[in-house]
Amino acid sequence: MTEKRTTFTDAEKRALDAYTKLMRAAESVTSRTARHMAAADLTVSQFGVLEALYHKGPLCQRDIASKILKSSGNITVVIDNLEKRGLVRRERGAEDRRYITIYLTDGGDALITGLFPRIMEAIVAEMGILNANEQEELARLCRSIGLRDRSSNGRK
Repeated sequence: MTEKRTTFTDAEKRALDAYTKLMRAAESVTSRTARHMAAADLTVSQFGVLEALYHKGPLCQRDIASKILKSSGNITVVIDNLEKRGLVRRERGAEDRRYITIYLTDGGDALITGLFPRIMEAIVAEMGILNANEQEELARLCRSIGLRDRSSNGRK
């Protein structure tokens, strides 16, 4: 049996506290906004794919995976399921058959066009707990965390 660690440095306590609060807040907001997605029988990842295609136009699977922070294997399954529902279609490149571009179908476009405003309204309501300056500061802090350069072991 291993001994449990019960003491932490101030830096460890602060980091763990901030991390826990960040994750709980993200999960809480996601669960409330995901209700609209679930009502349309979409997962958060499926919504992410449709939203990316809606705002960016046709994209290759690799770019979609990068945009919604999913692995290439996971994004294949997500796109497979959207394709089965007739919401997206794949098109292989003429010159390089390995290059696959994903397009919204008319059905996918209709779904995301109707759904996105409701999701946006829910996100605005969720973030409304913060004033404009707080929202901007939160966005800046999250971006700093998300873009942290691991090789420099510090801020970017």
